[in-house]
Amino acid sequence: MDSLNLDLINFIIDKKLDKELLRGRFGLEKENTRVDKDGHLALTPHPKAFGNKTDNPYIQTDFSESQIEMITPTFNSIEETYHFLEALQDIVTQELMETGEYLWTSSNPPVLPRDEDIPIAHMEDPLEEMYRTQLGHKYGRKKQLLSGIHYNFSFNENFLKKLYEASLSKDEYKLFKDGLYLKVARNVLKYRWLLIYLTGASPVFNKSYIEQCVALSDHLDEDSRYFPNMNSLRNSVCGYRNDKPFNVSFNSVNEYVQDLQNLVQSKELLSAKEFYSPIRLKPATGENPLQELLDNGIAYLELRMFDLNPLFKNGISLEILKFIHLFLVYMLLKQDEPFNEDEQQQANLDLDTLMMEGLQGSMKVTAVALIDSMQEMLRYINPDDQPMNTLLEHKKNIILNPALSYASIVKAEIQHSSFLHYHLIKAKQYANHSLEAGYKLAGYEDLELSTQLLLKAAVKRGIHFELIDRDDNFVVLTKGDHKEYVKQATKTALDSYSTVLIMENKIVTKEVLKQQGIRVPGGNAYRNLQDAMLDYEVHREKKIVIKPKSTNFGLGITIFTNNFSIEDYQRAFEMAFEHDRTVLLEEFVTGKEYRFLVMGDEVVGILHRVPANIVGDGVRTIEQLIHEKNKDPLRGQGYRTPLEKIQLGEAERLFLKIHSKDPSDIPRLGEVIYLRENSNISTGGDSIDFTDEIPISYKQLAIQSAKAAGATFCGVDMMINDIEQEATNENYSIIEINFNPAIHIHCYPYQGTNRKADDKILDLLFGKIDG
Repeated sequence: MDSLNLDLINFIIDKKLDKELLRGRFGLEKENTRVDKDGHLALTPHPKAFGNKTDNPYIQTDFSESQIEMITPTFNSIEETYHFLEALQDIVTQELMETGEYLWTSSNPPVLPRDEDIPIAHMEDPLEEMYRTQLGHKYGRKKQLLSGIHYNFSFNENFLKKLYEASLSKDEYKLFKDGLYLKVARNVLKYRWLLIYLTGASPVFNKSYIEQCVALSDHLDEDSRYFPNMNSLRNSVCGYRNDKPFNVSFNSVNEYVQDLQNLVQSKELLSAKEFYSPIRLKPATGENPLQELLDNGIAYLELRMFDLNPLFKNGISLEILKFIHLFLVYMLLKQDEPFNEDEQQQANLDLDTLMMEGLQGSMKVTAVALIDSMQEMLRYINPDDQPMNTLLEHKKNIILNPALSYASIVKAEIQHSSFLHYHLIKAKQYANHSLEAGYKLAGYEDLELSTQLLLKAAVKRGIHFELIDRDDNFVVLTKGDHKEYVKQATKTALDSYSTVLIMENKIVTKEVLKQQGIRVPGGNAYRNLQDAMLDYEVHREKKIVIKPKSTNFGLGITIFTNNFSIEDYQRAFEMAFEHDRTVLLEEFVTGKEYRFLVMGDEVVGILHRVPANIVGDGVRTIEQLIHEKNKDPLRGQGYRTPLEKIQLGEAERLFLKIHSKDPSDIPRLGEVIYLRENSNISTGGDSIDFTDEIPISYKQLAIQSAKAAGATFCGVDMMINDIEQEATNENYSIIEINFNPAIHIHCYPYQGTNRKADDKILDLLFGKIDG
């Protein structure tokens, strides 16, 4: 085995390109079969919730209707790619669980029906469907259900350009770049057996698989089959291969394309994409890939040999993704080696030897030498990366001790169960984990929860998203030629600027509603503290609300329902003036407060919001009970969870004081202690869904209020004395219209039903999903 190309390594270090060498672009494609609750192949169609199976850039079908493919965008870091894959895993799993289905965790198929009963994917393009039908005839449908992970990689473009300029190459840039990728591809093909040994995780399969393979195999139990030394059925002679090996040249793009075209013209292959190579050369676009390769060169490499690993929810670990990346860098920095037809045949033989005999003899020696060489490379290009060096040591231990390999672990665990039971239990465990993740969008937890939910809904139905300003929760959603700019989930082009200003200004809101005959609280507006203090005697024995003219989220609001001192009155105005130059004093309207979420001509959800509260246990203080309630995982801060943590700030302490209580008091067992009068979720309140309980007359008032302001999206806050009674001019009052209503409180209420407000936004922006 040749050593590292030290001249190239030293050149890269001298030109200060070593850090850029380790950058790249990463993408993943993952296939899973869908199964029912018993671990049998799900024969249901591709879920309609995922929209058009061809147009959705994230969630598609593969060969069969029963086979889901998840596709990440490309990212600049492995971590981002991995988290997006987890987001897709959660989104797909949550949808499937609604119909009692799961994602199968093995590359090897679940319990299969007869070959002819496996449903081929129904495609809009008849040629695509015909291609799948032909594959089914040629290879058998069961083999086509082998699933796995494709790893898409490109080097950082700046690195390639700087290396090209520094090299003073006489070739044009496209040829130089192609040469580097071809070198990597050749080396990967030659040493892919090591990657397959370290990532293989499909040693056992079900007796319903291909009869010839089952007949040749041993059995762990009546249903579970295996070959003694095989760690990856998918990469074996019983796996995802062409009927015979094709020696396609990787010496140049021209030769690669010409060889594939010859195979298609000779009818050896149905099309170029039937070439099941462990690595493919990929152009930037896929319209006409072979011609695109000739015209514009290689954009990235697609590695196609990785098993789904049932030991990990995503089917692959972050650690393995990082190892693969380092392996690809190593393949670039190795000495270039010949890779003619004889070497290709030897590489194929090495893999088959590994599958039949395991890692033995000279292959084990070579494997250790390769890891040693990777460690040597790391000392040159990134000597401070101790975690990666530790990872390489771990991989060496696996080579020296086969019992530590993924395949050995999986096989050992299956021996205590069965192939079917083991993978079904894993599928259900991971499904429950995705269900618990619930509202989160993996990798985007820093966004406001309403934005996370909107992006999850967009991904599910195939609407592409891009974060324009992450800190501001500003995104652009794209479907074909249709673009929509959205901020914080509900700020869209469907609401005009004047509409936002109307809803933002409480004085104007009240006037607009009054003109439509809608009941609103009476009150006064104050522009300075002095004028407000002059009216203390007028209001001191009334129930009142003091709040900023323009605010959301319940900020700066104080409600007095009992007698209050002049000092309390003054402090309430001071807190309100901190948020606006004008403060409103309004009559306190009796009844319970409900938030109506209006979208278009529909009330999507209604919540009764209970003010921040705790329930006494006769032992702990109010302050301790707040701390305990805040441990609920649904509670957080910054609108990134369904509920907000309860604060014990100035407003809460003032409220307790008015009600003759102190944070150090110990409430009686079962005694409910409120911390605020206003019921905003943003100040720690609880959300209880009442959508189905509120009479339609109140819903009509909410829609009328939204239309009065010209709003498509808004939150209408209404006080209602008795929801058992229909609305009259005396038993309700609209106290606010909010221009940026949070949707997460309707999707994940403290009690009640998910009202799918995220989907309703997309319905209004892009139209309802087909079907």
